[in-house]
Order: sequence, then structure tokens, then C-alpha cells
Amino acid sequence: MSRVMIVEDAEFMRMAIRDTLFKHGHEVVAEVADEEEAVQRYLEVKPDLVLMDIMVPDNVPDNMNWKKLLDKFLVIDQEAKMAMFSSLGQQVLITESMIIGAMGFVVKPFKPDGMLDVLRKIAEPN
Repeated sequence: MSRVMIVEDAEFMRMAIRDTLFKHGHEVVAEVADEEEAVQRYLEVKPDLVLMDIMVPDNVPDNMNWKKLLDKFLVIDQEAKMAMFSSLGQQVLITESMIIGAMGFVVKPFKPDGMLDVLRKIAEPN
């Protein structure tokens, strides 16, 4: 099974994602809520896949920009496997994330089977 890092500012979402992954045999190797910690933890744990929220609320400082963070992950590791979470109606942002280098996306509120399908397609060897 996959070793996953979750980048999500909402604690309740991190908990829901973590619980779903654990129930299906995956290991959550890190959970982070901000950009600085995300990069540091990625280098420490080297996950198979990063699940990252595509939208950051207005009240979060500007240094947490999902596009910059996605790009940073891919600069420090060209083999990084990234999947993005997005709210319904954010097709432009989903497209942008795929152009930058994300390999998949999960629509929030997520359904466990949908998230697990994305994870299987990206992180697990064929």
C-alpha cells in the first residue's frame, strides 16, 4: 500500500482523509497545514503520494499558494506524485494543477472510493 502525505489546512478534512486511508491499508506519513512545513516534511518522509488541497482560504497568509507549493514539490523531486483536492466548480484550477504537474484530482466533498481510485492510479505500480 501507499505512503501518503496530506497537505490540507482544515483539520477535520485531514482527519477524514487520514481515516479513509488507514481503513484501506495506506500509511499516512505526514499531515501538514502550511507550505513551509509541507516542503520540510516531504523531504523527511519521502511519501509515495501527496494529497493536497487546491484552494486556500483568504485568511491564510499569501505564502501558502497551492500553485507555488505544487511547483516546489516538483522542483525538489521531479518524480513527485501529486493529487489535488478541489471543491465542485473549480475546473479552471483543476486544469491549472494538471498543467503544473498534478497527476490527478479528487472533488470535495470526497467519496472514499473516488479518492482511493485516484490514489491507486497514481501511486501504486501497475
